[in-house]
Amino acid sequence: MDSGQMKSVIEGLLFVAGDEGLSAKQLAEVLEHDAAFVKELVKDLQKDLKRTQRGIQIVELAGTFQLTTVPDHAPYFERLAHSPSRSSLSQAALETLAIVAYKQPITRVEIEEIRGVKAEKALQTLVSKDLIQEVDRADAPGRPILYGTTKAFLDYFALGSIDDLPETTLFEDDENLEEETRLLFEKLEGQQITFDELALGQGSG
Repeated sequence: MDSGQMKSVIEGLLFVAGDEGLSAKQLAEVLEHDAAFVKELVKDLQKDLKRTQRGIQIVELAGTFQLTTVPDHAPYFERLAHSPSRSSLSQAALETLAIVAYKQPITRVEIEEIRGVKAEKALQTLVSKDLIQEVDRADAPGRPILYGTTKAFLDYFALGSIDDLPETTLFEDDENLEEETRLLFEKLEGQQITFDELALGQGSG
């Protein structure tokens, strides 16, 4: 495998790693090459992405390399977030939001155990929309993030506190998670959450 192919692999590995990123040592272990050599490849890839004006870049944070979007493009990402065609939360996000609301504080792994599927993307969506937030770190190996709902969540659903959430059978039967989530949000609001409405509610508050 030549250097061009290795840079392509590195780009893919960093994409898969997401926010956690990968260190030069981790990349070297996967590529079975010297860490110093791999770090030089990453530096070359950084220059390649910048030179060709790609929409992504590689940044180094706390000893790890991460693939991120280009800051100059932020206005377009905000426009996408406000686009009506993208405003409704997905079923995965709704299920994750319900789990966080009723089981908080809760870790990503615990959410995934309840849903039976990965929850990282749904969590990122909910955090970006200010419906959930990091509230603490669990006293467990790796100190995983504990998630909880935000004041914006309470404000949007006109709840005085989490104690005002309606009773639900959401967690009594895993097979009915989708249906129970739908019924729960019908009780809360009567319609699916939209980002535009949430932003409007925050603006009028």
